[in-house]
Amino acid sequence: VQLQASGGGLVQTGGSLRLSCAVSGRTFNSFSMAWFRQAPGKEREFVAGIRESAGRPYYADSVKGRFTISRDNAQNTAYLQMHSLNSEDTAVYYCAANNRLVLTAIRSASSYGYWGQGTLVTVSS
Repeated sequence: VQLQASGGGLVQTGGSLRLSCAVSGRTFNSFSMAWFRQAPGKEREFVAGIRESAGRPYYADSVKGRFTISRDNAQNTAYLQMHSLNSEDTAVYYCAANNRLVLTAIRSASSYGYWGQGTLVTVSS
Protein backbone atom coordinates (compact mmCIF):
# COMPACT_ATOMS: atom_id res chain seq x y z
CA VAL A 1 0.00 0.00 0.00
CA GLN A 2 1.30 3.43 -0.93
CA LEU A 3 -0.02 6.81 0.14
CA GLN A 4 0.99 9.94 -1.74
CA ALA A 5 0.19 13.23 -0.06
CA SER A 6 0.24 16.48 -1.97
CA GLY A 7 -1.11 20.01 -1.94
CA GLY A 8 0.95 21.65 0.77
CA GLY A 9 2.59 25.00 0.33
CA LEU A 10 2.95 28.54 1.58
CA VAL A 11 -0.23 30.47 2.31
CA GLN A 12 -1.06 33.69 4.10
CA THR A 13 -3.06 33.86 7.29
CA GLY A 14 -6.72 33.45 6.49
CA GLY A 15 -6.02 31.58 3.30
CA SER A 16 -7.04 28.11 2.14
CA LEU A 17 -5.40 24.95 0.88
CA ARG A 18 -6.59 21.53 -0.16
CA LEU A 19 -4.48 18.50 0.57
CA SER A 20 -4.86 15.25 -1.33
CA CYS A 21 -3.87 11.72 -0.44
CA ALA A 22 -3.83 9.19 -3.25
CA VAL A 23 -3.86 5.55 -2.17
CA SER A 24 -2.72 2.61 -4.24
CA GLY A 25 -2.09 -1.04 -3.68
CA ARG A 26 -5.29 -2.14 -1.96
CA THR A 27 -8.99 -1.56 -2.02
CA PHE A 28 -9.43 2.02 -0.93
CA ASN A 29 -13.03 1.39 0.07
CA SER A 30 -11.92 -0.73 3.01
CA PHE A 31 -9.64 1.91 4.53
CA SER A 32 -10.35 4.31 7.31
CA MET A 33 -8.46 7.50 6.44
CA ALA A 34 -7.06 10.29 8.56
CA TRP A 35 -4.87 13.33 8.53
CA PHE A 36 -2.31 14.05 11.22
CA ARG A 37 0.14 16.90 11.53
CA GLN A 38 3.41 17.57 13.26
CA ALA A 39 4.71 21.03 13.96
CA PRO A 40 8.39 21.67 14.76
CA GLY A 41 9.21 20.54 18.27
CA LYS A 42 5.77 19.05 18.82
CA GLU A 43 4.29 15.60 18.76
CA ARG A 44 2.22 14.34 15.88
CA GLU A 45 -1.45 15.14 16.42
CA PHE A 46 -4.73 14.03 14.98
CA VAL A 47 -6.42 16.49 12.65
CA ALA A 48 -9.33 14.70 10.99
CA GLY A 49 -10.55 11.21 10.20
CA ILE A 50 -13.20 9.46 8.17
CA ARG A 51 -14.19 5.84 8.17
CA GLU A 52 -14.43 3.64 5.10
CA SER A 53 -18.17 4.10 4.85
CA ALA A 54 -17.63 7.87 4.41
CA GLY A 55 -20.07 8.62 7.17
CA ARG A 56 -19.62 11.17 9.90
CA PRO A 57 -16.16 12.77 9.92
CA TYR A 58 -14.14 13.41 13.07
CA TYR A 59 -12.07 16.49 13.83
CA ALA A 60 -9.69 17.84 16.37
CA ASP A 61 -11.23 20.73 18.28
CA SER A 62 -8.55 23.07 16.93
CA VAL A 63 -9.70 22.63 13.33
CA LYS A 64 -13.41 22.06 13.73
CA GLY A 65 -15.39 24.44 11.54
CA ARG A 66 -12.35 25.29 9.42
CA PHE A 67 -11.21 21.96 7.97
CA THR A 68 -13.20 19.36 6.05
CA ILE A 69 -12.11 15.79 5.40
CA SER A 70 -13.63 13.90 2.52
CA ARG A 71 -12.97 10.92 0.34
CA ASP A 72 -13.64 9.90 -3.24
CA ASN A 73 -13.72 6.12 -3.37
CA ALA A 74 -13.85 6.17 -7.16
CA GLN A 75 -10.58 8.12 -7.27
CA ASN A 76 -8.91 6.29 -4.35
CA THR A 77 -8.21 9.66 -2.82
CA ALA A 78 -8.84 11.42 0.46
CA TYR A 79 -8.85 15.18 0.85
CA LEU A 80 -8.41 17.77 3.55
CA GLN A 81 -9.87 21.15 2.70
CA MET A 82 -8.45 23.81 4.99
CA HIS A 83 -9.86 27.32 5.42
CA SER A 84 -9.06 30.26 7.69
CA LEU A 85 -5.52 29.06 8.17
CA ASN A 86 -3.40 30.60 10.89
CA SER A 87 0.18 30.25 12.08
CA GLU A 88 -0.72 27.42 14.45
CA ASP A 89 -1.65 25.31 11.44
CA THR A 90 1.93 25.38 10.18
CA ALA A 91 3.12 21.77 10.19
CA VAL A 92 3.94 18.76 8.09
CA TYR A 93 0.65 17.05 7.30
CA TYR A 94 0.51 13.29 6.97
CA CYS A 95 -2.25 11.14 5.61
CA ALA A 96 -2.76 7.74 7.16
CA ALA A 97 -4.80 4.66 6.38
CA ASN A 98 -5.78 1.42 7.98
CA ASN A 99 -8.30 -1.27 7.34
CA ARG A 100 -11.71 -0.70 8.93
CA LEU A 101 -10.91 0.99 12.20
CA VAL A 102 -13.39 0.99 15.03
CA LEU A 103 -14.66 4.35 16.12
CA THR A 104 -12.51 4.54 19.23
CA ALA A 105 -9.33 4.08 17.19
CA ILE A 106 -9.83 6.84 14.65
CA ARG A 107 -7.94 9.53 16.57
CA SER A 108 -4.88 7.47 17.51
CA ALA A 109 -1.79 7.50 15.30
CA SER A 110 -0.85 4.04 16.51
CA SER A 111 -4.02 2.69 14.87
CA TYR A 112 -2.74 3.37 11.37
CA GLY A 113 -0.41 1.03 9.56
CA TYR A 114 0.07 3.03 6.38
CA TRP A 115 1.40 6.55 6.12
CA GLY A 116 2.13 9.04 3.40
CA GLN A 117 5.38 10.93 3.18
CA GLY A 118 4.01 14.22 4.52
CA THR A 119 3.39 17.55 2.88
CA LEU A 120 4.47 20.85 4.41
CA VAL A 121 1.94 23.59 5.10
CA THR A 122 3.39 26.95 6.05
CA VAL A 123 1.08 29.78 7.08
CA SER A 124 2.67 33.22 7.04
CA SER A 125 1.38 36.37 8.69
